[in-house]
Amino acid sequence: MSEKQKRTPPRVLAIAGSDSSGGAGIQADIKTIAMLGGYAMTAVTTVTAQNTTGVSAIAPMSGEVVAKQIAACIEDIGVDAIKIGMLHDEEIICATAEALVGLKAPIVLDPVMVATSGAALIDPAAVSALRDKLFPMASLVTPNLPELGHLLGRNLTDSEQMAEAAEQLAHQTGAAVLAKGGHTDDERIIDILYDPADGARAVQFNHARIDTPHTHGTGCTLSSAIATLLGHGQSLEHAVRLGRNFVLHAIEAAPGFGAGNGPLGHHAVRRLD
Repeated sequence: MSEKQKRTPPRVLAIAGSDSSGGAGIQADIKTIAMLGGYAMTAVTTVTAQNTTGVSAIAPMSGEVVAKQIAACIEDIGVDAIKIGMLHDEEIICATAEALVGLKAPIVLDPVMVATSGAALIDPAAVSALRDKLFPMASLVTPNLPELGHLLGRNLTDSEQMAEAAEQLAHQTGAAVLAKGGHTDDERIIDILYDPADGARAVQFNHARIDTPHTHGTGCTLSSAIATLLGHGQSLEHAVRLGRNFVLHAIEAAPGFGAGNGPLGHHAVRRLD
């Protein structure tokens, strides 16, 4: 038995912004990691004042503070997997990339650009830094349809276009890409995993749409779930499959809080079948 197999729980570092209402960001990451049997650590990149109806304030940390949080966790506790979410600006992106140089743990990067409510969460000038500095370091990038289209300068509407775009982004960056199809016009939600390191193979996942407004934090939850499962030693494809199941169960168990896009029911998920 390897040292990693002996060590439980897997140590998962979430590098992301804080959501004061608890539905997304660091708060969703901690809930997800804990429910999936991981040990959650955090590097807070940005503090937001937000709830289910929108974002009213954003206060980014300095790049130095973010880097010191990352170093403090890695140097003492160690890390088995990393989830990266909202980074906000170029300074934070560059500091995060520098702090992770040489790290062997898998990195799941959710390129958070816009909140569920529609509020912008990243400085537009920082997008190129995100692609140049962090995408090449990532094991998996998890854009939704608008984010994928923005990254490639394309207007995407259906799963066929999304599949082509996922392959294009994967070959440009060298990272596997999980393109999330919740925003397509397709009858069912179709997500596509394209891994250039696995024989350039595309794997499709799909499920029926769930008629609910309570989807706040789905992207954060999915990326932290996949990171935790990779930390457990799961293969990328199986980690994506189980991570999607976790999100679906959490959506079904949403408590119905708030007047807008409410949070998921992380607390209620006890199985991943």
